[in-house]
Amino acid sequence: MTGFRLNFSPLKEPLGFIKLVEWLTAVFAFGSCGGFSGRNILTVLCGDGRNETVNADFHYPFRLSQVPLIEGNTTICNHSVTLTHMVGDSSSSAEFFVGIAIICFLHSMAALLVYLGYMHVYKNSEFGPIFDFVITAILVFLWLVCSSAWAKGLQNVKYATDTEGLSATLDLCKDSNTTCEVTEYANLRTLNISVVFGYLNMFVWAINAWFVYKETRWHSQKFSSPPGAGRQHVPTTI
Repeated sequence: MTGFRLNFSPLKEPLGFIKLVEWLTAVFAFGSCGGFSGRNILTVLCGDGRNETVNADFHYPFRLSQVPLIEGNTTICNHSVTLTHMVGDSSSSAEFFVGIAIICFLHSMAALLVYLGYMHVYKNSEFGPIFDFVITAILVFLWLVCSSAWAKGLQNVKYATDTEGLSATLDLCKDSNTTCEVTEYANLRTLNISVVFGYLNMFVWAINAWFVYKETRWHSQKFSSPPGAGRQHVPTTI
């Protein structure tokens, strides 16, 4: 029988419960990164005592080299400033991270459908658990790679939008009579949380890989082999 049989009992077992946890952590991972937008305010202290501000807006996917810091020709502290873009591009690591999170979100939904409706087929199949284990092991590795890449990309975003990075971008900040400093920072808490959830996903998927491995024939063959012949008890002759 290969028909759909709805059964919620797998959620009470580690195999199904961890898959539900993976679904939730994937949501938090791509939600905390993909929807971010922020603004840092750079204050320019002019030599004549005046202060002027420049807004540094940035958002996902953090393709900063295409985000204008100064739009069009303008005058700041008696300096003519042309169109200036921020420096840096962390879009590849950010999009990779969000992409893996979305893939895991969809995979977890599909796996839960199999566990809750087709567990009788899954248990009686050799291919199903092995395929599940291989996919799970690959996703553990991808979580490690994308989380590490995004952690480095986030550091680049922080540098490019900080005082040092913005001062290096604006030529007027290099004037000895002008001082530039970021006075208001965007709240990057959600981005920091996204990195934490990335590594948390890797840890949860690694645990899941063990429980999926226990369903494969590789694990069953390891423990079903007959033990070697031991010493036989010889009754003592009276």
